[in-house]
Amino acid sequence: MHLKNPWLLLLLLAWIPMAWVYIRRERSRPAVRFSDLSAIKKIPASRFLLLRHAPFALRLAGIGLLVVALARPEKGTSEEEVTTEGVDIVLVLDVSFSMRSLDFQPNNRLFVAKETVKDFIKKRHNDRIGLVIFAKRAYTKCPLTLDYNVLTQFVDKIDFEDFGDATAIGTAIATAANRIKDTPAKSKVMILLTDGGNNFGEIAPVAAAKAAAELGIKIYTIGVGKEGQVPYPAQMVDQFTGKVVGTQIQMIQSDLDEQLLADIAGATGGKFFRAQNAEKLREIYDTIDKMEKTQIKTKLYTSYADRFFPWLIAGCLLLFAESLLSHTWFRRIP
Repeated sequence: MHLKNPWLLLLLLAWIPMAWVYIRRERSRPAVRFSDLSAIKKIPASRFLLLRHAPFALRLAGIGLLVVALARPEKGTSEEEVTTEGVDIVLVLDVSFSMRSLDFQPNNRLFVAKETVKDFIKKRHNDRIGLVIFAKRAYTKCPLTLDYNVLTQFVDKIDFEDFGDATAIGTAIATAANRIKDTPAKSKVMILLTDGGNNFGEIAPVAAAKAAAELGIKIYTIGVGKEGQVPYPAQMVDQFTGKVVGTQIQMIQSDLDEQLLADIAGATGGKFFRAQNAEKLREIYDTIDKMEKTQIKTKLYTSYADRFFPWLIAGCLLLFAESLLSHTWFRRIP
């Protein structure tokens, strides 16, 4: 609520001369002299005498309300127009068998990666996010979407797919680039997480990265896993039935190709990160989240509607009440 013509409130200064005239008139009223007032003083004062100034108070209040009405009270209704320049993001996740390694104990690499990705999704707003998984081949698990609940459900269902025991990084980049290349988003981002080097596929990873850069796609690469020997739950298979009968922890050599991941990120203006534990992996996704912020522009519109009428009615009613009382119960005889 605000006043369109607040300067008209200066009219309230008229209360001062009105009060001065009223007080002066009260003091100078004619009186009748009596020789003895002792009997009159014993008479209790009438309630009308106690309220004799009520009409004047009503007059001041009525005039005040009319002045406020003249100042034009208005109530504003605000409308906010929000425009966003969202970021289209494709999460590219390695599901090859090496992601079963237990160097992120008590869980394997894939479990920790999934939990971190879900936390990353929760922090994004107004961005379309898709999911591509890969091993020996790659496919889109979830297309670009704003429905983060559905996307999170897809992440939960990720397991070691029957993609073969290989890592086709170039194929994964090409698959993700095809998903994002034609979108109208101002910023297009790919976040690729893997624990190995490229050892399968006909598409060279750096060549795929350069092609993605030509399409305006930036790639962040994340290498996970500790260096050297890491524990791996090897499956024990019955040689007669071919069925898995248990697992045995073995030590295998981590084969992450850091230079390749750095070259992929560098070709697109992105950045390479290295995560050797779960905490570091969370920090990396937090860093990427801060680097790729959605631009939000806000315009505020306010429309006003007059609200002077209630003040006008109230002022008129008070003045009418003052006039009525002055000519009836509080009528004075000069």
